[in-house]
Amino acid sequence: MALKDEMEFGFVLPCRSWDPIDVAEFERVAKRADELGFRDLWVTENSLDNDAHSLDAIVALTHAAAITQRIRVGVSVVVLPLHSPIHVAHQVATLDHLSRGRAILGVGLGRTDHYAPFNVPPERRVARFNEGVALIKSIWTNDDGFKGEFYNVSHGMKQRPAQQPHPPIWLGGTHPDSLRRAARIADGWMGAGGSSKAAFKDAVPLIRATLEASGRDPAKFPLSKRVFLSVHEDLNKAREEAGRWFAEVYHNPKMLDTGGFAGTPSQAREYIEELQSYGATHVLLNPIFRYEEQLEAFREVLEMK
Repeated sequence: MALKDEMEFGFVLPCRSWDPIDVAEFERVAKRADELGFRDLWVTENSLDNDAHSLDAIVALTHAAAITQRIRVGVSVVVLPLHSPIHVAHQVATLDHLSRGRAILGVGLGRTDHYAPFNVPPERRVARFNEGVALIKSIWTNDDGFKGEFYNVSHGMKQRPAQQPHPPIWLGGTHPDSLRRAARIADGWMGAGGSSKAAFKDAVPLIRATLEASGRDPAKFPLSKRVFLSVHEDLNKAREEAGRWFAEVYHNPKMLDTGGFAGTPSQAREYIEELQSYGATHVLLNPIFRYEEQLEAFREVLEMK
């Protein structure tokens, strides 16, 4: 059976690059992924990026949605405590409305060193995060307003998302508390690209157990893994390319062997099947270079049309 019939697959748009971002490439990747039947397109949030050119996540997704027809569009992740949840709710409701119900909101805590440039204290960030998610859901679904410790809103928002009751909210994180939080308040979970297959394997049982304890159906909760990857018919070239990328981004080329994939198309299929055996129902393919070439390579790996 074709992998595309057993799992769902997302593809990362070329939204962050050491060179100026090629708009034409961005558009070709979005349109081709839509044409091939990928489930979703994703971007990251890197607002104050001194290492590479980075597109604003919501603006980039709005453009991607405008030039595609069916494919969903998601951000992984908005560092929610750095934003007003009211603005995030309005932006994503607008994106969902304009895309006719294709938005996915990924939210996370980020690292503590993310906070200072935005003049946001890292203390109590988890409490602020939880309340922010609750506020977004409230604004999307009712007119009653919201009263909390950090945010108080007297009424809801007339502009509602197209999806009901609201666009899916996905969380990440690997700490046990983060995994339990995702199972309790989110609609899906994504393992980080830099995390290992072993970490993903260990996370799945805890998430499923928490879902069941919360009265939620694990079969309806997407479990995803982002994979930083380089696929090439020449294994050595794939490893050289990926190793250089991990050295530049994570300053650790050895991280390739635990937090990424480099190999041939047949090895890529084996890698995905292993993630599936651990419980993955969705895989986010995150090329590090050669986006269009990688997209076509995975067309064959996944046996798409």
